Amino acid sequence: MEGRRRPLTFPVVTDALNELTARLNDAVERLRGGGLEPEATLTLIEECARLASEASAQVDQRTRAALEPLPDLPGQLPLPAA
Repeated sequence: MEGRRRPLTFPVVTDALNELTARLNDAVERLRGGGLEPEATLTLIEECARLASEASAQVDQRTRAALEPLPDLPGQLPLPAA
């Protein structure tokens, strides 16, 4: 097993992010197909930008939530230092 790396995993991938990924992949395939009119291509590219922005915002929100400390709750005593 030496020299082999485990693949990166993201345990908190939501259904919303999976849906955005699927929609982006679908759009990429349609763009690669090349059968779209210029106006439809432009619309699809704008949709890809919007979807990517939405996915980025969701990932950023989850990352910030994971990194922020939990708030002090009323009545909660601090843990003693080790």
